[in-house]
Amino acid sequence: MSQARRDGRSADQLRPTRFSWDPMGFALSSVTVHTGRTAVLCSVCFEEGVPKWRQGSGRGWLSADYRLLPASTPTRQPRELLKLSGRTQEIQRLIARSLRACLDLEALGERSLQIDCDVLQADAGTRTAAITGSWVALALGLRRLQAQGVLTCSPLRQQVAAVSVGLVEGRALLDLDYSEDSRAEVDLNVVMDDNGQLLEIQGTAEGAPFSRAQLGELLDRAELGLEQLRRSQRQALEEAPN
Repeated sequence: MSQARRDGRSADQLRPTRFSWDPMGFALSSVTVHTGRTAVLCSVCFEEGVPKWRQGSGRGWLSADYRLLPASTPTRQPRELLKLSGRTQEIQRLIARSLRACLDLEALGERSLQIDCDVLQADAGTRTAAITGSWVALALGLRRLQAQGVLTCSPLRQQVAAVSVGLVEGRALLDLDYSEDSRAEVDLNVVMDDNGQLLEIQGTAEGAPFSRAQLGELLDRAELGLEQLRRSQRQALEEAPN
């Protein structure tokens, strides 16, 4: 049996994951995703039309914003207003790329979807939680557009989820919390669809280099965790309001 972690989990165990529906009544759809102590509010807004550079293409567009709210960390985070940090820009582009990959933008038509991810509490894994939660909110939002007659068919092609893995003291761990992430020798974020196809891998060696064998072990950990997250996503959608 693998050695337990600080919170009692085994190396291949996710933090408890749950979804709370529609905390924002004016959004097309919204959900708060909780992964352990990390909580991210994900909302979807819809509008007719696309950015000017996209007009006439017959294809839709999806963009994403991501922010850490001021009290989401032990030390207050100043609001990013006029200039976004490089980290924030990187994360919101990751979220948008991951969600666009699961859409048929031609089926969406010249319409736009805006995803907003606001971190309520950060205990590591905020970008992966944002992707996992945003996909759930997006799926419900598109279902509602079909019910309203705005869309004749859903442009959603795949299910997408994301998770972090890392090497901590030489051990491959799934779904790192902050106490693990802050001392990880390797930190990896993995985005995958329900066909087992990788959409994105973000990773770096924080300390010593790591081997291809270790990378394989980390991806195996991630794949098992992502299977569980996709089950949680499907269950959340079964329980979603109309």
